[in-house]
Amino acid sequence: MLSQIKDIAITLAPRLIEIRRHIHSYPEASGQEYQTAAFVAGVLSSCGLQVREGVGKTGVLGELQGNGQDDRILAIRADMDALPIQERTGLEFASRVPGLMHACGHDVHTTVGLGTAMVLSQIAQELPGNVRFLFQPAEEIAQGASWMVADGAMDRVTAVLGVHVFPSIPAGSIGVRYGALTAAADDLEITIVGESGHGARPHEAIDAIWIAAQVVTALQQAISRTQNPLRPVVLSIGQINGGRAPNVIADQVQLLGTVRSLHPETRASLPYWIEKIVASICNSYGARFEVNYRQGVPSVQNDYSLTQLLQSAAEEAWGSDRVQVLPEPSLGAEDFSVYLEKAPGSMFRLGVGFQDRVINYPLHHPQFEVDESAIITGVVTMAYSAYKYWHYN
Repeated sequence: MLSQIKDIAITLAPRLIEIRRHIHSYPEASGQEYQTAAFVAGVLSSCGLQVREGVGKTGVLGELQGNGQDDRILAIRADMDALPIQERTGLEFASRVPGLMHACGHDVHTTVGLGTAMVLSQIAQELPGNVRFLFQPAEEIAQGASWMVADGAMDRVTAVLGVHVFPSIPAGSIGVRYGALTAAADDLEITIVGESGHGARPHEAIDAIWIAAQVVTALQQAISRTQNPLRPVVLSIGQINGGRAPNVIADQVQLLGTVRSLHPETRASLPYWIEKIVASICNSYGARFEVNYRQGVPSVQNDYSLTQLLQSAAEEAWGSDRVQVLPEPSLGAEDFSVYLEKAPGSMFRLGVGFQDRVINYPLHHPQFEVDESAIITGVVTMAYSAYKYWHYN
């Protein structure tokens, strides 16, 4: 079966590159993926899948019927949205939409998902159960997976697989990771309220900017001395708002940031830990405060047996020398984790790096590019993993 899957994928290669370049040329923002969704739905329908549009607002669900011998449903997820970045690659198929770019590889993810559907549709009678393709909107704002789940995309699903490009891995290779793959990502808002006054008489005021600076410093220092270093936490304040004039002491400052963590127990303790530090400093100087900690998406925790399935399929397809077992997780976030609250799953890293280039630009860079030969690697890996799902021991 592996050789048949490879043969089908190789035959489809020119078409898949056309698909990827079309999607890349016409990126759409999170929650606005109307043209992409219509294009995806058309391809899925042409392969004979049952298609539902408007799932999760602008998402698409495609169901491939197997031969009915097994009632398990395997879901395969691909995200479709682009980033608010002005592309600077100079490619002839570069983004034609000012200020939007597929700088995170979602054009490749969508193409791999479509390619997998095209391959599996030709061997559907060899699949004991159904394969459900989830083409998701709004991953970049960590909303789309929740929208899809709310619309029933994971109903009766027994396992889910996903893919994400990785420029630091060369094209032709993949990476798998057992356990934590990405971090939980939470939003933090701290408001500090002091008393305004003249800049020449600071002793008559309560300087919210000075207090805010101490809060930022204290939070960074406290991580290294009060958090378990074997359970990493990253807290980054990315935005500070406060003050009205250079000679007026600010009476209010707003701090906005992100908090990343890998372990659920650590994550659960962070709101109290942050508030305690903020309270200690603000109370010392007579300021009032408010801490608003909003949990975002949880950490992606890859299921052990499904990760073994991906690794086994990839090693059979490409050889063990082209499959990396990744030694550490990323502190980036992925709302693929939302699906894992409904069924076990695993996401693999698809190498898209150019082996003959000194620089492979990172994700979210305006000059980010992918080696398109990776598309077939992704399609074969995903399609063969799907086939093996019902045959893997």
